[in-house]
Amino acid sequence: MTAGRNPKRLALALAASALVVMMVFLSIPLRLDMAGFLPQGHNAATQFLLREVRGGVAASLITVGIEGAPDTELARISRQMQATLSQDPRFLLVLNGSFSLDDSPKMRDLLFEHRYQMAPDAAVRDFSPQALTKGFEQVWDGLQSSAEPVVAAFALRDPTGAFWDVMRGLQPDVHAWLQQGVWFASDTHRALMLLRTQAAGMDLAAQRVAQDAVRAAFAKAGPGNARLLLSGPAVFAVQSAHDMRHDIEMMSVISTLLVVAVLYWRFRSLWVLAAIGVPFLLSLSIAMVVVRLLFGYVHGIAFGFGMTMLGVSLDYPVLLIGHRDRGEGPQATLRRIGPSLRLAVTTAILGLTGMVLCGLPGLVQLGVFSAVGLLSAACVTLFLMPSLIVAADLAPSVSGPSAPLARAELFRRWRWVCLVPVVGAIAVLVWRPLVAEKDLTALSPISASARSLDMALRRELGAPDSAHVIVVHAQSAQAVLEREEALAPVFAKLVQQKTLVGVEDAVHILPSVRQQRINVQALPDAATLAARVAQQQAGLPFKQDAFDQFVADVAKARTLPAVTPPDLAGTPLAMALAPLLFERPDGWWGMILPEAVSDFPAVQAALAGQPDLMALDLNHEINALTAHHTALTLKWTAVGSVLAFLVLVLGLRDARRLARVVCTVGATLLVLLAFLALRGAPVSLVHIVSLQFVLGIGLDYALFFARPQLDAAERARTIRTLLTCNVMTVLAFGLLGFCHTALLREIGVTVACGAFLFMLFSFILAGQYAPSAATDGT
Repeated sequence: MTAGRNPKRLALALAASALVVMMVFLSIPLRLDMAGFLPQGHNAATQFLLREVRGGVAASLITVGIEGAPDTELARISRQMQATLSQDPRFLLVLNGSFSLDDSPKMRDLLFEHRYQMAPDAAVRDFSPQALTKGFEQVWDGLQSSAEPVVAAFALRDPTGAFWDVMRGLQPDVHAWLQQGVWFASDTHRALMLLRTQAAGMDLAAQRVAQDAVRAAFAKAGPGNARLLLSGPAVFAVQSAHDMRHDIEMMSVISTLLVVAVLYWRFRSLWVLAAIGVPFLLSLSIAMVVVRLLFGYVHGIAFGFGMTMLGVSLDYPVLLIGHRDRGEGPQATLRRIGPSLRLAVTTAILGLTGMVLCGLPGLVQLGVFSAVGLLSAACVTLFLMPSLIVAADLAPSVSGPSAPLARAELFRRWRWVCLVPVVGAIAVLVWRPLVAEKDLTALSPISASARSLDMALRRELGAPDSAHVIVVHAQSAQAVLEREEALAPVFAKLVQQKTLVGVEDAVHILPSVRQQRINVQALPDAATLAARVAQQQAGLPFKQDAFDQFVADVAKARTLPAVTPPDLAGTPLAMALAPLLFERPDGWWGMILPEAVSDFPAVQAALAGQPDLMALDLNHEINALTAHHTALTLKWTAVGSVLAFLVLVLGLRDARRLARVVCTVGATLLVLLAFLALRGAPVSLVHIVSLQFVLGIGLDYALFFARPQLDAAERARTIRTLLTCNVMTVLAFGLLGFCHTALLREIGVTVACGAFLFMLFSFILAGQYAPSAATDGT
């Protein structure tokens, strides 16, 4: 097609739109971490869990596996990596099983000085004559052994073993085997490490640098054939961001090329492409600005889906140009298609209600982005496009009646054949009913293989049961520690009943101030202790002053201040305590992690009625969260669908046309549901919002096919135009099916299949029955 008299206005509009998009992109960066995609939680339990997923200490942990070489070589690599990473300020914690007291002299001195306050076993504070005699004899035996240097350094000052009791209580409870000085998995030839980064888990840039440092340390160790495995929340966050960026770039480039190719094939005009680009670019910019204003950021998944969704917004200018005859005023075209176009826009936006109101921030962003984009594109098409069309005299390169299309319309004589797939779909749904998805990980961008590796590494390290957690809340750290100490008899009873094996909590690392004071109150005064020591060492081959420092240490312990969390700063103990005791804006929280739970309901029953305490079954809470948002989505999907039906009733005001549209919707949804059932994947709220979205965009086809069309030329224009729109939609959403991000992938597959089915059923069921179609075409 040759351009019209004055295409300059069109060129200026396109340039201005491109400039607006560029300015918006430069001022609104995309957010790629999954924390921005998580809900807030619908009760105290899920709010706490999701908050910790976003910013808790656990999010900064990295589990490391080294495999593929002999154990001796794996141990060497592990030691070298530990030595390298321990000097890197980006890591707060580097554990591989190798530890010496000399590695942390500050911690050694602190624990030794406060040993009588912190030792969990009361026997080490028993300075009765019998206990002292036993202790002195053990010291003498130690001095005669190969451990004489250690005994001389510590045991003479600590004959009852308080320091070693403290150290035993602080040993990490891992199931890994200690071989050649490092951790190994008990059932595989794999060396293990546990790292905690300085950066928060959702600080993607810092996490990427830290993980590169781990890989560099591995390469520096000369690994040969050994392989490095990294897992954990921080690793997932970086990988998810990488996958999302890849998906966004892929969709931006490939979908643009595909859509441009389809449009050029249809219109054979670069000016038409320019005109269609104006509403697309402007709607994209407006959608990003609105989402930024409402949410404070634009998430990468919302943008990626929005790019695809706004491809649907191209339908509006395509419908306007595709239905125009050359030389016809665009207002005349709008009079013909305007009512159907406005109905299509309204029902498409109502088709997003389930997504906008589902309560999941990520899906809400997707819905708002799409709704604003569609509305903006429609407004630009209705109010700006007419002048651009006139300026360049834009119209399809191929117009008028078509004999092949007219013959295709004859298939509408056999509309009853549509009963076959519909009845088949009903049979499939009866034979293989749909199963609801109860796991929120259906929204996760993390692959099943990555989750499997993470579970394996956690199991090999002996991490506590991640499915259950007991949470204590109080207004101070000491109140949390005291509550945990009060729970000790309850846990001891549960262990005795074999309900669980044990628990990991903060008081195993740091007793409360109150408990430390109780501990030192059991210590005798200096004079009493000195008299007992002198009496009990009589007859033993010790110098008279051998235990003088012991007596002085006990006297000092009676006056020492209690150890509190700030005193542990700069030691490995601070790192170990951080995941178990932490402060948040609403107070202090303590995490108690049960191990090897056999009957968690019994644990919950034993803790029932405890104030400020939650015993959480994480699987149950996640399922409840999923059920909550699914119910919310279904509710608003039903509301949106009812409103869309009312809009159709008011807009069509024709029972026969309404019946044809409704039959099209019913046939499409039944066959699409049967397709989902045959796939075997559980239906999640992602599928629910996708189905409603399919309904919204598919009604475009049904409405345009069902509108009054006076001649074969108009029917041919409608078929050509809707076919163009459908091909763009199927290609754009089909492209989502190749994404790494599961959420986008499921939306893409569902919408692409639904759009294709809607086009097919709309053509056959919603279109006019034209018995003379074969004769009035040319």
